[in-house]
Amino acid sequence: MKIMQVHNRYRSTAPSGENRVVDTEAAALAGLGHEVIRFERHSDDIEGWSRAKKAALPGRVVWSAEAHHALAGELRSHRPDVVHLHNTFPLLSPAVLYACRDAAVPVVATIHNYKLACASGDFFRDGTVCHDCAGRLPGPAVRHGCYRGSRAATAPVALAMTAHRRAWRSLVSAYIFISAAQRELLTGLGLDQDRVFVRHNLIPARAGLAAVAEPPDAEHPDAESVDAESVDAELADTDPMVVYAGRLDAAKGVPLLMAGWDHYRAAAGDGGLGLLIVGAGPLEDEVAAWAAARPSVRLAGQVDGVTCARLMSGARAVLLPSAWEETFGLVVVEAMALGVPPVATAHGSFTELITDGVDGVLFRPGDPAALGQAVADVAAEPVRYATYGRQARETYEKRFDPDRNLDQLTGIYRYAIDHPVLETPDG
Repeated sequence: MKIMQVHNRYRSTAPSGENRVVDTEAAALAGLGHEVIRFERHSDDIEGWSRAKKAALPGRVVWSAEAHHALAGELRSHRPDVVHLHNTFPLLSPAVLYACRDAAVPVVATIHNYKLACASGDFFRDGTVCHDCAGRLPGPAVRHGCYRGSRAATAPVALAMTAHRRAWRSLVSAYIFISAAQRELLTGLGLDQDRVFVRHNLIPARAGLAAVAEPPDAEHPDAESVDAESVDAELADTDPMVVYAGRLDAAKGVPLLMAGWDHYRAAAGDGGLGLLIVGAGPLEDEVAAWAAARPSVRLAGQVDGVTCARLMSGARAVLLPSAWEETFGLVVVEAMALGVPPVATAHGSFTELITDGVDGVLFRPGDPAALGQAVADVAAEPVRYATYGRQARETYEKRFDPDRNLDQLTGIYRYAIDHPVLETPDG
């Protein structure tokens, strides 16, 4: 097949699992002999814009004439069999749906987050889960200033969602939700359920993690990366450890991670497990100050995918304290692929991906004591957690096999090609 990926890449300062998924799928599809054409815009480019062009960005979020015109030209030139749409925010806008309609090219849309029903995309506000906008966008979102804490910034985001709601319902031939939990939370969108598929993100096998990992200077040219050998040398003589690998922000549960770790160490006393934190984000300074006073905690900073996989593979468990209801869990499945059990909050997609007490552990969301107790259990039961790790690898092979995942994806493409939906929003 000839497949055109349409994606607005996230900023380098906010390393994105979504970018990784798009890149991984492109490489895997090309490896099967499909032709993959990439139509992308980069949010990093905004920094170089003139002041006047930046001022016009809110309008572009609602309708990008440039993206519509450019994609229409690419569709005429390449004539793909199908368009696989990922992220449209902020530079592409829903205008790309209309360009595909006009070119009579069916669209498969992967819904990576909650953006179609939530201005911030994560159903998370003021440090807690929030579903106020489910079925009621844009009123609550604008009132609370959910996007970047600003009513002015939120208004065009909410307007783009409401103005093109019919287009999202009528111009997409197949929708891919990345977990059943996400699909359930977005049932209020009113999508045709015959065109809705649940397909987990593609996670390469252990040997493939290194093959598809993109070094920081390619996707995140401004991100500081820690040298792999220096990290390995520093950790060579440390105690057994658990690892947190992810963005350092509130939604990912970093405040809970710190509080939970303090609970664990207060009970453990001297010795016990160490904690390795891998990643970067807005809470970097706060995390660094906290870690400086705790010898049991080490920071690896932002590392490339190969190094991250190696660090996780040496852990007794991987911690996922997410405060928001994750639509998927890339790190959950990456840990399973490495034979390392995940220890995660019991909400969102995690309850779907992890079987508690079999291939990982789930703990009560938002409860530092529960996280601390889970870590204490990891420390006290190394043999049991080694068993969880082996079973996690088995779960990966049974449920997340890359070859079956790609078969499912190409099957969805064929469904969209055979059942195109190319009506006008009013049709």
